[in-house]
Amino acid sequence: MAKHAGYSSMKHDAVFIYSDQLLRYRFSEQHPFNQFRLTLTIDLLHQLHALDNSQIIEPRMADDGELTLIHDLEYVEAVKKAGRGELSESIGEGFGLGTEDTPMFKDMHEASAFLVGGTLTAADQVMTGQANHAFHPGGGLHHGFRGKASGFCIYNDSAVAIKYLQEKYKARVLYVDTDAHHGDGVQWSFYDDPDVATYSIHETGRYLFPGTGNVTERGHGQGYGYSFNVPLDAFTEDESWLASYETTLREVAHFFKPDVILTQNGADAHYYDPLTHLSATINIYKHIPALAHELAHEYCDGRWIAVGGGGYDIWRVVPRAWSLLWLEMSGQQHLAATFPGGWTAKWQPKAPHPLPSSWTDPPDMYPAIPRKSEIAEKNKLTVDKLLYPLRDQKK
Repeated sequence: MAKHAGYSSMKHDAVFIYSDQLLRYRFSEQHPFNQFRLTLTIDLLHQLHALDNSQIIEPRMADDGELTLIHDLEYVEAVKKAGRGELSESIGEGFGLGTEDTPMFKDMHEASAFLVGGTLTAADQVMTGQANHAFHPGGGLHHGFRGKASGFCIYNDSAVAIKYLQEKYKARVLYVDTDAHHGDGVQWSFYDDPDVATYSIHETGRYLFPGTGNVTERGHGQGYGYSFNVPLDAFTEDESWLASYETTLREVAHFFKPDVILTQNGADAHYYDPLTHLSATINIYKHIPALAHELAHEYCDGRWIAVGGGGYDIWRVVPRAWSLLWLEMSGQQHLAATFPGGWTAKWQPKAPHPLPSSWTDPPDMYPAIPRKSEIAEKNKLTVDKLLYPLRDQKK
């Protein structure tokens, strides 16, 4: 891939992809996937004076040609009909539409295509040298399949963007997924492709959707050896989570040597998340983007695209996690020294829980995990199993 302009000559160090159009992706008032978390995150960044209007880039809508880089045209047409109220329940079910996870809603194609377009906008910003890094918190819908919606995800924006990066920029892409749920839709899209490495660190699928992401899922055909999964035991805490992440991602990046890194930043590994069973604190959300940032400059001349993802405690977790990502990406980590009390005061009357007044979590946030050492040892064995082929090559 042709190298682009260097770090110091970029117009922006980092850009933030956002418009209110992204809030249209809304299944129902009761559905756990709630893009109001974007509003809360942006307000937190504004109160920190960490996000300037000049850094905000509006997303465009992905067109059918871009969506069909990954998705079947028949499926795209079904999504359009569903958004117009023209798709029957029986037909919709075959496409994963109208289910409990992905109910049909008005204009769902347009809302979903804007999410994809946001990730493509981020990709173009980075690959044309207009920015070193780009963050699109509205994206990260990693469960969408070629012809079927799944797990709150209609179109798979990351998979579309990776194919777009390959075709338009001839890039080797390292996809890094730190969501608590396995990044199955992206993995299967590139399972036989040696020019895309997919890495997912997640809660084991034994008890959690989608039930995949075993360490033995390594790719197929020419893509064998380019799929990496780190399934962590339930109740994994910060130390073991971060040790597993740091050890594996460094070795994967060194092995693959990507042209660009695309990170999916689900914030649902936190103890407060209502849909998962991990016991991480906000601390891991400082380290996750810091390592991605470092590796982007080590291997990719700084090219780093970040998207959102899961995160279902929209009040206490997601705004802090995604704000910390932006502070790292934009070189404003010093702003995390003090938490803005004005944000807490503004939103507390609407929040169902006491809101945080600090960037850190209280030390007594959850009771001691009785199997802590056993869980950590089990995760270490998983890491060793994943990395054995890479380490064996070095001998």
